[in-house]
This record gives sequence, C-alpha cells and structure tokens, in this order.
Amino acid sequence: MSTPLPWGDTNPPWEIGQVKHLGSVTLGKMLQTKDTGQDVLAAYMRAANVQPDGVLALDDVKEMWFSPRELRDLTLRQGDVVVVEGGQGGFGRAAYIRGDLDGWGFQNSINRIRSNGDNDGRFLAYYLIALRATGFIRRYCNVVSMPHLTAEKLAAIPIPLPSGPEQRFIADHLDRETGEIDRLIAAQDRFVGLLQERRQAVVEHELAGVVPAVPGTRLKHLVQSIRQGWSPQCLPWPGDGIQTWAVLKAGAANRGVFRPEENKELPEDLVPRPSTVVRRGDLVVSRANTRDLVGSAAVVSGDYPRLMLSDKLYALALDGSKALPRYVAYLMASRRIRDLIEMNATGASSSMLNITRDEIINLPMDVPEIAEQCRVLKRLDAEIADIDTLIAKTQRHIELARERRRALITAAVTGQMDIPMEV
Repeated sequence: MSTPLPWGDTNPPWEIGQVKHLGSVTLGKMLQTKDTGQDVLAAYMRAANVQPDGVLALDDVKEMWFSPRELRDLTLRQGDVVVVEGGQGGFGRAAYIRGDLDGWGFQNSINRIRSNGDNDGRFLAYYLIALRATGFIRRYCNVVSMPHLTAEKLAAIPIPLPSGPEQRFIADHLDRETGEIDRLIAAQDRFVGLLQERRQAVVEHELAGVVPAVPGTRLKHLVQSIRQGWSPQCLPWPGDGIQTWAVLKAGAANRGVFRPEENKELPEDLVPRPSTVVRRGDLVVSRANTRDLVGSAAVVSGDYPRLMLSDKLYALALDGSKALPRYVAYLMASRRIRDLIEMNATGASSSMLNITRDEIINLPMDVPEIAEQCRVLKRLDAEIADIDTLIAKTQRHIELARERRRALITAAVTGQMDIPMEV
C-alpha cells in the first residue's frame, strides 16, 4: 500500500502492483516483406490501427510474412490489449480486442498484453488510456527524441490490483457510461456535418453564376510567390509562434479555417528558418492530407513572427489587384475545385494523399472583378456567421464530452469513484 499511483494518490483503495502482474507482455514481429520459403502471408496489427481513446481502426489492413510458429505465437484474441510501442504521435495508445482476429499477427510497433488468471483486459486498457491522458506515459518514457514504450517499460508500469470481479464490474460500468458519451459525441458530430453541408450550400449558391473577370484564369495567374516549409523533428507540444518557434502541422488549414495552434514547437538545438514564416494574408494550402482535406486552403489572419510552414504546406502570396485571399479560399473549398483536387490526389494510403504544386497552381479560378469579390464576401459573412457560431458551440460541447469521458475513466480505474458492487 505504500507505492503511490502514477498521478500521486498515496492512499489507493487497492494493492499496487505492475502491469506484468495482470498479464504477459509480448512485442510483435519486425516487418518482413519477403517469403523465406515456408512462410504465411497474413494481416498484421500496426500502430496506425490503434487510435486514441481505445478505438481500433481495422479498415486499412496490411499483410506481411510470418513463419507458422510466429503466427501461432503472435495471435490476437478476444481479451487481449494492444499498446503502441513507439512514435511521437502514437506511443502508449491502447485498445482492447473485443473479438478474435483470426489469422492476424502484429508488428513490432505493437505490444500485446494477454491477461492471466481472472484479470479483465478491459480494465487494463481503460487504465492505460487514463495514464496516457494524464501525461504519465510521456513522462514515464522520459522523452528526448523518438519515444518508445518498450515491453519492459510497459510491464513495469504501476497499476492498482482490484480483484477480477471488481475489474469486471468497473469495466462493465465504463462500457455503459463511455458508450453513452460516445453516442452523444457521434450525434453531435453528425450535427456538425449537417451544419457544414448547409454552410457549403450557402457558399456554392453565392459563387454560382459569378462572371469571371478573365475567362480561363488559373491559380498561377493570381499568385505572386509560393513558399514551402520544412519538417524537422519537433517537440510533441505546440508553441505560440510569437515568443517560441514552431512548425505548422498539415491540419492548420483544414476546411478553410487557419488554426495557428495546430503546430509543434521547434527544439532549441535546431536553427529556425525565418524564410518559412507565415505572413498575414498568405493563402496556406495543404499538399498532403486525407482525401477530404488535401488541398484545403485558409488565410492567415494574424501575425506570427515565429510560426513556420511545414513541408506539407504551401503559402501563396496573391496579387491583390486580381484576387482576395479569402475569396480564393472559398473557391478552393467549392465542390468543383474539391472534385478536381481529390481526382488528382495520389498516395499509397487514403490516410495520406498528396497533390503536387503544379496541380495546385493550375486549378481553374473563376474570379470576378475585385469589387464583386468584396460584395460576395460581404454577403457570405452575413449568411454564414450564425452557422459558424453554432458549429463552434457544438464542437466545444464535443470537447467537453471527451474531457468528461477521460475524467470518468481515470476516476473509475483509480478508485476515486464509488461504484457500488452489485450483490
């Protein structure tokens, strides 16, 4: 009882042990791309399949070669817990396997925990999800460059040891409560989607029928200069881009909104590149993202003297006598231009598609005279203001629900919540 929990509770309600007391930890197999003669080609679990908050994304399946013995040893069964081993963005993510994955193995970016005795893998997965949310996993891995939650480190993580029935009761409670929260979040996500569709319809209506000032205009005819950034190994947290140097992430221009907070702080030992700093009025375009976000464009509306572009972003300075950046951003989000972008985007995975600089600057741009662009923007500002406000409020409700979900899990698995046992 003298061992404190990772977040400092010195009087936990249960005995404290280590993860290895609840189950065995096994690291997966190094990627093998060739058959040695007697191997089996099989699907495998990798880091990308384990998403935040215990979500397993199994629609993107990859295969590699296993020996028959390896495939027998590296199975994934109902009750197992999978934990991401390395990588800045994902290490420590955990998920519970709710059904046997017949014929699957797992790569060495994954540790598998197989519960022993009467222990419940759901309790263990919820506990690891809570640890990651509190920041303990990051501190525990003592991150300097590329973090790794090795099998040895994972096995030694302190963990409360309620009895098997208590674990199941807590897990059942969390399944019910988080399920309700997840359904609420899903409903709010759908509502945001409907609002975004309504917003898009308003934009399409205002852009329809506009007479271009110069027929056949392409984006390159409106651009004075194009800059691209760089992607050094940054710290995992954001900087402010004003006092601290930071590099924007690809999502900084998603869906027409510039998000300066979508960045990673530059380490002090790296020399910044001032030439890549974004400037007020720049049209920032994402060259690499998911299919529905690649080619997203947004206008920089403030001054960020230490906020740099990544190599996944272009910054276009437009000729103000021909086009207004906000008008072009709306055009880039129109259905016609989106169809062209998505048709030209290429990549090995739907989670990361690319569009080239030439394809971007050759997009058709039916821009009217500047005076008409101003009139259209004024009408759009008036018509979509209420929609944008409602979208922002709903997104805030979603974030509050996620915060409540994280707090609920943490309280339950650490004994800070009284969950009466049913008789």
